[in-house]
Amino acid sequence: MKRAGLALLLAALSANAETAIVIDTEKGEIEAVLDEVRAPNTVANFLRYVDDGRYNGGQFHRTVRSKFDNQPQNPIKIDVIQASVRAAVMRSPFPAIPLERTSHTGLSHIDGALSMARDRQPDSATSDFFICIGPQPELDAGGRRIADRQGFAVFGRVVSGMDVVRRIQDSPSGPTGPGATAASAGNQRLMPPIVIRSIRRK
Repeated sequence: MKRAGLALLLAALSANAETAIVIDTEKGEIEAVLDEVRAPNTVANFLRYVDDGRYNGGQFHRTVRSKFDNQPQNPIKIDVIQASVRAAVMRSPFPAIPLERTSHTGLSHIDGALSMARDRQPDSATSDFFICIGPQPELDAGGRRIADRQGFAVFGRVVSGMDVVRRIQDSPSGPTGPGATAASAGNQRLMPPIVIRSIRRK
């Protein structure tokens, strides 16, 4: 009976496993937890970049706002900020990962959700991620923000520092540069980008 009770306790603890991280930016610190149980592949991919130091010296480079709309090309409005690894390693990403759809994970794009950016193909996420400001259900599986309605992969949530997230979102922005995709059209490029000093496990 004691062994059975211990096994149940360990199983319960494992089911609630979360990894805490700190995103240290020039605007302040953002603390988040990653859901390794419900989005294991996405979390493992993200931590691979974290542990290799690839976000250190990276940046929040994009702000998408519904207030003072800077997404006129899309009728489905969202509020997010997007981050990337430092430029020196951007050309050599780890392999893209399969999309862990919110319809499978049970996670959703709530206020403060961390989610992986992707290209037009579902299984194309590498290192870019974004943080939601306010609930963004149109980014979930079945949502209308992206044409294939497969949504994006939520893998964590902010637990402290949403004031920093909002400061980043409200920072000055301008037109995107040559070669920008339709999804990034508009005055969405943070000018200057907000430097990520480091992302580390807490």
